Amino acid sequence: MTQALYSRLLDIHTGSHETVVDLTRDLETFLASAADDRDGLLNVFVPHATAGIAILETGAGSDEDLLAALHDLLPADDRWRHRHGTPGHGRDHVLPALVPPHATLPVIGGTLELGTWQSVCLVDTNRDNPNRQVRASFLG
Repeated sequence: MTQALYSRLLDIHTGSHETVVDLTRDLETFLASAADDRDGLLNVFVPHATAGIAILETGAGSDEDLLAALHDLLPADDRWRHRHGTPGHGRDHVLPALVPPHATLPVIGGTLELGTWQSVCLVDTNRDNPNRQVRASFLG
């Protein structure tokens, strides 16, 4: 029986500021070896309590718009009950309820099926944790 699940952990440096990191190229590289021209599903999961995965357009301002919207919804101030870390860090723990820590996407013929302007992105508002891991898993 051939192995049907392939998984890889990606190390991502996000720095000390709020950011949206485009993971699409890294995921395509992973699929080039894992999918072997097969159909299946790609699951992307960030195993952190303060980050999420989003599908959105990048490079045309949408990534900055997302961060601005999150800042409006989840201001970095002292209203949060969760108080360790930098001021406002409690909001980072609410982020995954709005930007889930996972996404599952179709893979057709070994290629990630995204719309013309779609990218798979890591959303990280936590300035206290500059290094993240993202698990990419292909089932096919």
